[in-house]
Amino acid sequence: MLVSLYAQLTRRMDSVFEAYLGPDSILAGAVGGAVGGGEPEDIPKRNTDVWLLGKRYNAIQGLDVIRRDIESRLWCTYRHNFVPLGEMQLTSDRGWGCMLRCGQMVLAQALIDLHLGRDWFWTRDCRDATYLKIVNRFEDTRKSYYSIHQIALMGESQNKAVGEWLGPNTVAQILKILVRFDDWSSLVVHVAMDSTVVLDDIFLRCQEPGETWKPLLLIVPLRLGISDINPMYIPALKRCLELNSSCGMIGGRPNQALYFLGYVDDEVLYLDPHTSQRAGAVGQKESSAERELDESYHQRYAARLSFSAMDPSLAVCFLCKTRDSFDELLQQLRQEVLSLCTPALFEISQSRAVDWDTADDIEWPAMPDIDWPASSDSEPFAILGKSSDVDSKPSAPI
Repeated sequence: MLVSLYAQLTRRMDSVFEAYLGPDSILAGAVGGAVGGGEPEDIPKRNTDVWLLGKRYNAIQGLDVIRRDIESRLWCTYRHNFVPLGEMQLTSDRGWGCMLRCGQMVLAQALIDLHLGRDWFWTRDCRDATYLKIVNRFEDTRKSYYSIHQIALMGESQNKAVGEWLGPNTVAQILKILVRFDDWSSLVVHVAMDSTVVLDDIFLRCQEPGETWKPLLLIVPLRLGISDINPMYIPALKRCLELNSSCGMIGGRPNQALYFLGYVDDEVLYLDPHTSQRAGAVGQKESSAERELDESYHQRYAARLSFSAMDPSLAVCFLCKTRDSFDELLQQLRQEVLSLCTPALFEISQSRAVDWDTADDIEWPAMPDIDWPASSDSEPFAILGKSSDVDSKPSAPI
């Protein structure tokens, strides 16, 4: 019975995947110009601004730098032939792991910005020890901190079976747990509940009495419409991508998760995880195979999507390396983002409106996820940690 259900699921995933990658697909259309005209249609060829993770470029004069900047982000995609995962021994996340990969991309961007700086650019010859530490954390092995294995298995603590589609809120909750295992990353992930950033919760995690500020990745899950995004929120989303603390947005179009990292005019720029590449280790980039694997984590050309075509379920993300940068973000949000629409994109509150014991006592997700049709009868596997204790460190990952 289980084998039959797995076969049905595999056929369903394959049909969706092939439709997406076929000759008339969205992805083919985005890069088709590279075949016919020699130049992809990633950035419009007109005198306009391009915003990319808080940096502003000119679409014509800064085209090469824009592409170098995009290429320097970690591009996390479907992988195949990795170590078997779960009871069904999945060796690929094709068809179900796209939102997990988007979560990897936003976390990778936070780590690159934190440890290498926003002005750092990747090259094919890069063997920087810090960079390699970051990319190694996303390799698809059971030992890597943020591999598909760790994220998928941790998802079971959020009642999501391995092989099941996840929404941006659930992925954010998983990342919040996983970073606690990684002392080197020195990062705290806070997920705002019910579209409200509670300052007391953040200070409790990021600045305990007598201690210095712990770098914060703030993720705010939102639901900005029912089936379509409400256009009144688009100016505020644009402004979020302009802030120098921006780590992009986890979201997508209906049934397809995407990592949004900037915008041009009325189109959002994104990296797409819907490409299946072979799994492997980058290691220290000592062999040609390792160097080839490293290149597979980088994509020079972003794709474009109208803001109005975005799914209304998404999460905006910000990195605050210091207390001063957090205070600056709060001021920008209050004066430049939350005032752009009514009701506001989200709220900022000093304390909780309700006397909850801990943020993690609430069954997640607090906001609706994208309801993607998927089914899985797989039984629970080993849970890496529990989210019921906000102050204690979960058991070590496998």
